[in-house]
Amino acid sequence: MSRLRVLISGAGIAGPTLAYWLARFGHSVTVVERSGTLRSSGNPVDVRQPAMPIVERMNIMSRLRQASTVVSGWTLRDDKGRHSARVDLGTLWRLRNEIEVPRGDLSTILYEASRDSAEFIFGDAMVSLAQDGGGVDVEFERSRPRRFDIAIGADGLHSRVRRLAFGPASGFVRHAGLYVATLPLPEGIDPGRDITLLNAPGKAVALHPSRERPLALLIFRHPEIPDFDAWRVEQHKQILQTTFAGFGWRVPEILAAAQESRDLWFDEVSVVDLVNWARGRVTLLGDASSCASLFGDGSTLAIAGAYTLAAALAEHPTEPETAFRQYQAVHRRLVDPRLKGLPLIAGFLVPRTRIGISVRNRFVAIAGPTYAAGLRIGQIMRARSPVLEPL
Repeated sequence: MSRLRVLISGAGIAGPTLAYWLARFGHSVTVVERSGTLRSSGNPVDVRQPAMPIVERMNIMSRLRQASTVVSGWTLRDDKGRHSARVDLGTLWRLRNEIEVPRGDLSTILYEASRDSAEFIFGDAMVSLAQDGGGVDVEFERSRPRRFDIAIGADGLHSRVRRLAFGPASGFVRHAGLYVATLPLPEGIDPGRDITLLNAPGKAVALHPSRERPLALLIFRHPEIPDFDAWRVEQHKQILQTTFAGFGWRVPEILAAAQESRDLWFDEVSVVDLVNWARGRVTLLGDASSCASLFGDGSTLAIAGAYTLAAALAEHPTEPETAFRQYQAVHRRLVDPRLKGLPLIAGFLVPRTRIGISVRNRFVAIAGPTYAAGLRIGQIMRARSPVLEPL
């Protein structure tokens, strides 16, 4: 098999996963990451089908289970902290064979699985790329210029590779009407083993348990903020303070912690809409190509997409453009249904009105136990009926 020299931009979830599998298939891999270290912040993410068999083959399942969150249930409250409904999430996750992991832990585990077989460069970024029929010439902020056979942008919603190869984000990224922030909870707030979700119209605050440092998640609906900058932390703090000033219960303590936090993460929820994910010898992966941010599926899709891309390149190492088309055709079948479902999920987590909150809470109180029972019955039927077992 022809050995490719591959540049990956981004060391989050998709980048290290792709690096692992490309190295396994015999390619030479370099990963460049703009940040000086791995990102430790971000909301907890789910690892579910179709990512589960991939991480099992990477021999990291035991580490993921050790790092998994300690969530037992989901408790709903109003903006004053009054109890509305509860669902047993532990049962649901066990029946669906899913793992919820803090994003920083997942990123670290994937990096440690791939770091010995790939070159990682932190604190650097691409500033230009020029491609021809035989490769891609890349210039960096700090490192010397280098030439690669292909380049892959796994650098998230605000992808620099996408901008360099495809043009400004305004042509491909549309605001989904929400903003989201996460930060570690103040030490005086213990959420127990339940995710606690408080809602006011168009706003939500979640308290999320974790094995080490519990997290706060703040989400709100808002039209696109014209001067929003994903890197301006002081701007983020002011926006949060203004938006959630009227909340009661423990929210004032969370807002005070946000003003002092060094681990505050804040961004808009957006959808990336590209007809083609590749331009010549450059392609995009994860949120850079098809962002499904906020709602848990992003990491699973990133892992699945990384494996699909690596497998396509293993099959067509001398024809990267053919491999890129195959990767997009296969992976898009997973991505498109998730993107279409974003408005429904947003409406469920952050209802626009008090009536919407009330209806959602009643639905959860009734449907949660019923859904768990249905999953349990399905497991029993699959165990008893060979006909239902996958081939």
